Amino acid sequence: MKNIDPAKYNLHSRLKLLGKNKRVFIVIDRKSRIIMKDGHRIVKIAKQINQVEVDKEVAVLSGAPVCKKTKKFLLENDIVVKDL
Repeated sequence: MKNIDPAKYNLHSRLKLLGKNKRVFIVIDRKSRIIMKDGHRIVKIAKQINQVEVDKEVAVLSGAPVCKKTKKFLLENDIVVKDL
């Protein structure tokens, strides 16, 4: 996987993005649980990525536990959650 510059998608420079084939991974490296507020932020980021590159799939890489409702919400928005 290679690092992607978030500025390419008009995103904050602290956001870590990785790319592999047709996928862009949003990396969330923290210990605390990913909740619905984070889910809405992730969907917003995914929409910005899809505005620039329509054919890219967006996924989340995280070592933190994900709330069940948030996981369902992300899947409904075609965002897969994977472990780091």
